[in-house]
Amino acid sequence: MIKKTVLAFGALTLLFPAMAFAEDPSGATLNMGLNALWVMLSFILVLLMQGGFILLETGSTRMKNAGHVAGKTIFTTGLAAIIYWAFGYGFAFGGDVSEGVKAFIGWGDFFFDPAKTSVENGLPSTIFFLFQLAFAAVSLSIAWGGFAERAKLASYVVFTVFFIAIIYPTVAHWIWGGGWLAKDGAQDFAGSTVVHLTGALAAFAATVLLKPRIGKFNKDGSANEILGHNQVFTALSVLLLWVGWFGFNAGSTVAIGDGFFGFVAFNTMLGAGAGGVAALLISWAVTGKADITTMLNGTLAGLVAITASCAFVDPWAAVVIGLVAGVLVFYSVKFFEKIKVDDPIYALSVHGAAGIWGTLANGIFATQELAEKVAVGEGGLIDTGSWHQLWVQFESVVVVGAFVLAASFLVLGVMKLIMGFRVTEEQEIIGLDLSEHGAYGYPEQMKKSDKHIQG
Repeated sequence: MIKKTVLAFGALTLLFPAMAFAEDPSGATLNMGLNALWVMLSFILVLLMQGGFILLETGSTRMKNAGHVAGKTIFTTGLAAIIYWAFGYGFAFGGDVSEGVKAFIGWGDFFFDPAKTSVENGLPSTIFFLFQLAFAAVSLSIAWGGFAERAKLASYVVFTVFFIAIIYPTVAHWIWGGGWLAKDGAQDFAGSTVVHLTGALAAFAATVLLKPRIGKFNKDGSANEILGHNQVFTALSVLLLWVGWFGFNAGSTVAIGDGFFGFVAFNTMLGAGAGGVAALLISWAVTGKADITTMLNGTLAGLVAITASCAFVDPWAAVVIGLVAGVLVFYSVKFFEKIKVDDPIYALSVHGAAGIWGTLANGIFATQELAEKVAVGEGGLIDTGSWHQLWVQFESVVVVGAFVLAASFLVLGVMKLIMGFRVTEEQEIIGLDLSEHGAYGYPEQMKKSDKHIQG
C-alpha cells in the first residue's frame, strides 16, 4: 500500500512539478492532483463526443453532404476554442465585476492567460477552462442540427462567433457562474438547460429561418421522409456519445473524493437505458414496427434528461426520467413534423423537449439529501411536498428559452438579411460536399453515381 502511494505521488509530481515542493504531499496536494487528472480525462471524453456528432449528423443526412458535415464540425470546434478563450470564458466565469452586474454577466479573464500552475476552486484553472470549453462546443454542435443540409459554410463561421462569445456564456453564467438563476437555486448539474436546451433553441431558430429542405413537405402539407444514408453510423454515434456522457455528467463532480462521481455515472446509465427501451416500445406499440431511429433518439433523450438531475435524484427516479424522455421524444418528433419544422437530426426533440423535461424533473424528483450534498437548491415535490424547486426549474426553462430564442433569431435574422445563409437550390440539390468544398465525402461512390446518371 505504501509502495503504491509513493509511486502515485511520484507520477503526479511529473505532471504537476509544483507538488514536489508542497508542504503536505499526502493530503490536499495529492487530492488536487487526482481531481485534476479526473477532470482532464472527463474533458477528453466530452471532446470526443464531437466524433459522435460527426457520425450522428452524417448518418442522419444524405451521402452528398457527408464530407461537409465532418469537416465543418472539426473546423467549428477549433474556431469555438479560440472564441471561447478570447471572450466566452470571460463572460461565463470572469470575476472582475461588481456584485450587481455579476448577477447577469461575468466580466474579466478575456484572452485567458492563467499562471502556469495556478489553482482555483481546487483545480488547475487551465483544466477547468478546457472542461468548460468542451461543454460549449457540444452545445454548438447541437445547434448545427438546425443548419443541416442547407446552410452556407460562412454561416457556420459567423454564428459560431456570436454563439460561443455571447449566447452560450450568458446562460452558463446565469446557472453555473454565480449568476441570478444560481442564486435562485436552479439545479442543472451537467447541462440539460445550459448545454442542451440552449443548443436546441438555437437550432430551432435556424431551421425556422432557413425553412425546410427541398422536397421535405408537399404542397398539401404532408411530409416526405428524407432518410439518412447510414444507420450504422447513427448507432455508432449514439454509443460514442453515451460513453462521452460519463465525462459530461460524472466529470461535473470535478472531484473523485468520496466516490460520488460513481453515483452520478450510475444514474446516467439508468436514464440512458430507460430512454432507449421506452422509445423502442412506444414506436412498436403505435406503428407496429420497432423503429431503430426512434430507439436511438430515445437513448439520447434519456441521456439529455438525466443530465440535469443525475446528482439530485435516487436511481428509481433516474429510470422514470429516462422512460418519460423516451416516450416524449417519439411524440415530439411527430409534433415538429406536423407544424412543418424540418429537423434532420431531431435536435429539437432529443435536446430541446428532453432538455426541458430533464430540467423540470429536478423539481419533482430531487431529494433534500442530495440537494444539500451538491449545495444547490432544495428537494423536489415528491421528497419535500414543496413546489418551490419545481417553480425555480420552470423559471430557468422559461428565462433561458426566451433569451436564447431572442438572441438566436436576432443574430440569424441579421445574417439572413445581410449575407443570406442558405445555399441556392442548385447547390442544395448537388450537395454541400461539391458546392461548398469542391470534393465529395465519398468520391468513389459519387463518381459511380455520376456515371450512372450520364449513361
